[in-house]
Amino acid sequence: MIEDATALAARIATGELSALDATEAALSRIAGLDPQLNAFISVDAEGARATARSLDDARAKGAELGPLHGLPIAIKDVTATKGLRTTQGSTLFAGHVPCEDALSVARLRDAGAVIIGKTNTPEFAFGAVCTNRLCGPTRNPWDPERTSGGSSGGSAVAVATGMVALAQGTDFGGSVRMPASFCGIVGFRPAPGTIPEPDRPLGWGALATQGVLARSLRDARLMLSAMAGPDPRDPLSCRATPVEPVPDRPLRLAASPDLGGAFPIDAEVAAAFAEALTAVEAVLGPTTVAAPQLDGAIEAFKTLRAAESWFRSGAMVEAHAEALTPSFVWNVRQGRAISAAEYLAAEATRTRSWRAFSDFFRHQDLLVMPTCAVLPFPNARGEVLEVGGRQLGSIIDYLACTFLVSLVGFPALSIPAPRRAGALPFGLQLVVPPGREPMLWHVAERLEASGFATICPGAV
Repeated sequence: MIEDATALAARIATGELSALDATEAALSRIAGLDPQLNAFISVDAEGARATARSLDDARAKGAELGPLHGLPIAIKDVTATKGLRTTQGSTLFAGHVPCEDALSVARLRDAGAVIIGKTNTPEFAFGAVCTNRLCGPTRNPWDPERTSGGSSGGSAVAVATGMVALAQGTDFGGSVRMPASFCGIVGFRPAPGTIPEPDRPLGWGALATQGVLARSLRDARLMLSAMAGPDPRDPLSCRATPVEPVPDRPLRLAASPDLGGAFPIDAEVAAAFAEALTAVEAVLGPTTVAAPQLDGAIEAFKTLRAAESWFRSGAMVEAHAEALTPSFVWNVRQGRAISAAEYLAAEATRTRSWRAFSDFFRHQDLLVMPTCAVLPFPNARGEVLEVGGRQLGSIIDYLACTFLVSLVGFPALSIPAPRRAGALPFGLQLVVPPGREPMLWHVAERLEASGFATICPGAV
């Protein structure tokens, strides 16, 4: 069985295994698995070997080792990597090579990571299926006919199958959490600002953030520790939120499959959630069926997302629509006609939703939800237009499980639920307010220790 990143890092630190050994093992696994699964857009074999050799030399000279020393790590191909092609899944950027690393990548390198390559993503990270015109779909390792999930699907598959120890992702409406659920791994979306992004044009924009994908909770925390921390160029990273300790009393756990009927879920998801909730209660005690009131929140997210997408990409879409994926063009053009009044009304709804969530968590410690309203679906299906027998209003409505949490900016963690033989992976989403992350990890680690873990066939 493939060991987790934490154990691998310990072996490299003691010299039992070299960074080059770990890198060669990762490259060999990529060569054996990726032709079928298509997790990577680019693999930097020679660059990774050179980094590994320099890390081994540093260790031999007695240099202080970083927490990720020698670990093979993948970066989603929308995040800038110095000297390594960053396509954003688009033919318009097929040859783009950044001159600088994104801050998160620079911090991973400083912590000793070996950047193996760039993982597949829908064009500019917009899409339910992880596919693009450059290299096609990333396939789910549990069933290659099915999707790995969008939009960090390449990163999720690379981690699930042991091609890399850890992978970075991004999450706007659920793009770390959904692929983690579909591939049976851990996916963490922190509160915006936890992983600073000083290059964002909208410094106060709190809908999107980077996240981590890992095979275990301790791995996710290990990677997060290297990426997190304030940066004076990112205003969100400088906000101080008091950290709450884990209370010394019985936990107050709320559970809801659909946030009080805010969105539809498939019958198979409802059944899987009910079964998983029984397992949760066996470990943690009883849950209360409860959810915050979120009137208008779905439309507010869609308005804000569309306005931000138009601000970022509207000019490019108008100039190059014929060269871009139709779903990306549709997504961006949703923001073309949004008025200032509509935008501010959506911001007001977001404020009400944040207050509703905050009030809800005055009486509850943690909320348990499904990570996604559907299970992994065929790549050939394309966009999800129906859930639970109900037609959806748009191609992003099936992501309401995750994007309603993105709207208010609360930390959310997807962990694999116990899996029945022959069943597809299914993730539980655990949600807490900012500052309550110790509670989040505490609860998740108790569940993981009790058997909430899924090992992908490609990782044994």
